[in-house]
Amino acid sequence: MDVRFYSAMDLFDTKDQKPAPLPPLAERMRPKNLNEFFGQEHLVGPGHFLSTILGSDHPPSIIFWGPPGSGKTTLARIIALATKCHFVFFSAVLAGVKEVRELVAEARVRKKSEGKRTILFVDEIHRFNRSQQDAFLPHVEDGTIILMGATTENPSFEVNAPLLSRCRVLILKPLTADHIARILQQALADPERGLGKMNIDPTPELLQEMADWAEGDARRALNLLEAAVSLCPEEKGKRHLTEKEVREAAQNRLLLFDKDREEHYNVISAFIKSMRGSDPDAAVYYLARMLEAGEDPLFIARRMVIFASEDVGNADPQALPLAVAAMSAFHAVGLPEGWIPLSQAATYLATAPKSNASYMAYKKAVKAAKEHGSLSVPLHLRNAPTRLMKELDYGKGYQYPHDAPDQITGQDYLPEPLQKERYYEPKEVGHEKEIKKRLDENRGKNKKLKKDG
Repeated sequence: MDVRFYSAMDLFDTKDQKPAPLPPLAERMRPKNLNEFFGQEHLVGPGHFLSTILGSDHPPSIIFWGPPGSGKTTLARIIALATKCHFVFFSAVLAGVKEVRELVAEARVRKKSEGKRTILFVDEIHRFNRSQQDAFLPHVEDGTIILMGATTENPSFEVNAPLLSRCRVLILKPLTADHIARILQQALADPERGLGKMNIDPTPELLQEMADWAEGDARRALNLLEAAVSLCPEEKGKRHLTEKEVREAAQNRLLLFDKDREEHYNVISAFIKSMRGSDPDAAVYYLARMLEAGEDPLFIARRMVIFASEDVGNADPQALPLAVAAMSAFHAVGLPEGWIPLSQAATYLATAPKSNASYMAYKKAVKAAKEHGSLSVPLHLRNAPTRLMKELDYGKGYQYPHDAPDQITGQDYLPEPLQKERYYEPKEVGHEKEIKKRLDENRGKNKKLKKDG
């Protein structure tokens, strides 16, 4: 399982030779068994798939699909250790078909001479093209290798169907902030692999904010912790880790909130109110603050979709499809470039004409519905699919608007007690100015037809 690297200097025993540098904290703290692993309970919990196969001598080929830092490589290594398989790490970015053939030949010899199976772990397997993936297929089929691949992309689109059919696809979720906080605590406490000997004492709130900043990526959180600790001066055998060191290590990307997350709500409130107040500069500033602090971009996108209907409405009918398109674009692009459509949407919404008339129309209608209860629907608006309903005058007297001049018939559509009520009152702004003009004309024609009728 362990991989060692040698250089020419290893051939000489010199007194001046410096000890090899320690691997990064994230590598040192990589779990060796499921007891050390946090998260992915749907896979590793008692009775679930991975906890079950660890007792087997013949683990299946697996594709691990999930975001960075969620445990794909770690779980493959844990399987190899538990099942006593030889583990080979293989990068789809750095190697090709030639290297695959060499590793397969070694695996065949190993299986024959030692009776030991080989797990070939392919990182970023989606980067292999179809012909490169085909090189694995016969060796997976004959059992020469157990293929385990990691991908952040949907394997249905990125992995050959014949190869995919021979692998079990396991979907990993982003780690929760609580999982990551526990991983950080474990690293701080472990005296052998972690930072336990350094006597570091961050507050629980600071650890939680570091966990939030990591956005589900354990490696990112551990790298931040290691960098922050390296900036932390030692005083009387202790290192007092504070917000200052963490911000410096995060290159000012960490937005610390209080434990009630008040600042989270303050900033999103300022963002919405800046767009409502038609200030694109303030809107894009708060957008940048949220994104750089690690806020969920889709949370922001959803708020803009709501804003497009609530605050812009029919004053600019293009606002809603643009906001939805920005959210869809972020789904397709992701980070780091996903901020571009979000910024376009925020500045468009901030500069669009504003009307909450459709929003207020619904609020008024809800109030009327609650106050008046279940008022009877006028008979002429009811369908009459049966003979009895026709005999009861369901649908009688209904006038089809498309048969009338200007599609106006003079009929009432509201229940009788509400026929004088008005819920939607367009404003004299943007496109809604045209809607108001048309609605006033239609209401006038309707009134005249009822009077003349």
